[in-house]
Amino acid sequence: AHASGRNSGVLHAGLYYSPDSLKARYCTEGNRLMKDFCRSNSLTLHETGKVIVANNADEDKRLEELKARADACGARARFVGVEELRAIEPHAATYRRALHSPDTAAIRPLEILHCLKEELLGSGKAKLINSITVEGPLGRRKVATTGGVFSYETMINAAGAHADSIAHRFGAAHDYKILPFKGTYMKIPPPRSSLVLGSIYPVPDLRNPFLGVHFSRGADGAVYVGPTAIPAAGRENYRMWEGWSRETAQIIMREGALLFSNPAFRDAALTEPRKYVKRVLFREARQLIPSLKLNDLARTPKVGIRPQLVHWPTKQLVMDFVTHQDPDALHVLNAVSPAFTCSMSFAKKIVIALTEGKEFTDAVPVSTA
Repeated sequence: AHASGRNSGVLHAGLYYSPDSLKARYCTEGNRLMKDFCRSNSLTLHETGKVIVANNADEDKRLEELKARADACGARARFVGVEELRAIEPHAATYRRALHSPDTAAIRPLEILHCLKEELLGSGKAKLINSITVEGPLGRRKVATTGGVFSYETMINAAGAHADSIAHRFGAAHDYKILPFKGTYMKIPPPRSSLVLGSIYPVPDLRNPFLGVHFSRGADGAVYVGPTAIPAAGRENYRMWEGWSRETAQIIMREGALLFSNPAFRDAALTEPRKYVKRVLFREARQLIPSLKLNDLARTPKVGIRPQLVHWPTKQLVMDFVTHQDPDALHVLNAVSPAFTCSMSFAKKIVIALTEGKEFTDAVPVSTA
């Protein structure tokens, strides 16, 4: 498991997303369904909650927009003053107030994926596991994989970081290309990890898809700080030279094109890599917890890839999920955060539509940055 197995492990509550987006439509229900699944299968679930804190008057005003979005999406969120914030997260600082999300939780994504795999194998309906689509379509409704050639009635492409390349092989979604971003973390070892009880986030810039450096206590009890959002050299570029491929040159060329044409990408590409430097990450993190010390931060191998979709004709980063449907296939593109949280709700809607012979109509207009 790549994007799903290496995500933050945060089960999101639905505070950030525009009410007309697919992310907003599926995040709140997805949060509930994932929690129900964890409870019914005795999987790890820690109801940690989250606070979003402001550094100044401008960020305090932007909290109003987050609260409005949460209300529109049916996500529970409320303002708390400085004293109540101290009771929730004793070491967090805010300008005047914070936004509290009680439904944010911590999960173990790999544990959930393993449980889903076992359910699928136990159902007797799984034909192929751990295979790669290598060619397709071979005529109508037929595809070649590393496990053989298979026929299908409807193909659902939910391949995450590789979804666009599979869609392209099937003649679909050529206007979209994935650009990978690498997220690296640091952590706070005990006893200083007691600085964080749940999750502490900054007020994000809603014009871009990144949430900023934040603190989150994982399901393993460790407190992580990050992530960065560094343009990566490959879809599976977790380490320095790991994941480099024949596509790497194309990815670097795409990044170069966006540097010149997209100010938001240029800003991220020039500022985010600096956060790999411990002192730079520390300066951002300390805005949330003033008592944090530089030597509280330790390196960790935790890393993930955000397979960010780009609408190539406009060179804009796509902010929402995107689906593309033709008579034989449905392609799920831009499955980035909060895709894991949304997954059960999103999948339910897709399956209902396809089993009833209806078109999946949740392909929304492109929202870009």
